[in-house]
Amino acid sequence: MPFEAPTGHLRMTFVAHFDIDAFYASVAVRDDPSLQGKPVAIAGRHRRAVVLTASYEARPYGVRSAIPLYRALELCPQLVVVPPDMQRYKAISREVFVIFGARGHSVEGLSLDEAFVDLEEMTFEEACACAAAIRAEVNAHTGLTVSAGVATGKLVAKIASDGCKPDGLLAIAPGDEAAFLAPLPAGRLWGVGPKTAARLQTFGISTIGQIAALEDAQARTIFGSWGPSVRDLARGIDTRAVEPERETKSISSEVTFEYDVRDERKLIELLRELSVEVAEKLEREDCTASTVGIKIKRADFRVFGRQTHLAEPTREARLIYRAALHCLRRAHLAGTPVRLLGLRVASLALGDAKQISLFDPSGGHA
Repeated sequence: MPFEAPTGHLRMTFVAHFDIDAFYASVAVRDDPSLQGKPVAIAGRHRRAVVLTASYEARPYGVRSAIPLYRALELCPQLVVVPPDMQRYKAISREVFVIFGARGHSVEGLSLDEAFVDLEEMTFEEACACAAAIRAEVNAHTGLTVSAGVATGKLVAKIASDGCKPDGLLAIAPGDEAAFLAPLPAGRLWGVGPKTAARLQTFGISTIGQIAALEDAQARTIFGSWGPSVRDLARGIDTRAVEPERETKSISSEVTFEYDVRDERKLIELLRELSVEVAEKLEREDCTASTVGIKIKRADFRVFGRQTHLAEPTREARLIYRAALHCLRRAHLAGTPVRLLGLRVASLALGDAKQISLFDPSGGHA
């Protein structure tokens, strides 16, 4: 996607957000060219598995990440389902992250397929050219496309990269941040979830621009003590630095269902998928966890959780799954419709842990 760079030589600190397009699906298509142009979903082998990601060819049918696979197949009967290969994704991710940091830039990884990169002090034109060069290098080295946003702060860079997918580069010039954000829905702003967005509607607020226009007192009335900070973000004021050594206090993953789920078997299958995902994140962080918990949002939007402590720290998916299943059974749902299910591990410790397969064929399916 083209961008227009203003003239001038003002040097500033810029941030780029890079996101590999449909990462898991793109790897599958790259490795098997016969999939080119076909709707592809990455998911487990069971019909009740959850779609981890979908190719752009599948998305017009409504197939997207986090929906149950059975629903994806209903929406797109010709969907090609490819099982995930987490070890392959991790290996490719490492290659990409080496490219992100090859110029000496600080890199803050958010997941296997996305990261913030501190472009440090340069002109806007140089920042755009640097981001373009990194995208081209990733494509040349891995065959994958990367979308990127460039801005003076993390929030705008992230929203910009989201807005130019797939295979785009969108750069927001200094001074244009507020105008870029203003027409976007309030829910695009960090810190504004569905409940907050619904509450904003009662104040007649639906866009980021309307939040940006709030006075301090109004912002505090709506958001509490952090109101002015939210208002500043809405104005594109974001001074948070890229943090390559962020301390991870917990790791989690969750799925909101397209339709409320009452069948405990489906919840159990999802816990298995989430356990694999969380275990992979633990391995990436080189951490083990001693606490496992689940989060449940009912159809009436009430949220509650259950957690348990492990006898020994682990990053093995099978043990995380067993603990999560114990928590689910303690929730006594008895057919209660569930809107969201999440898995969280905490009490993290750095260091090696015994590494075995994510799901040991010898058992452990509890």
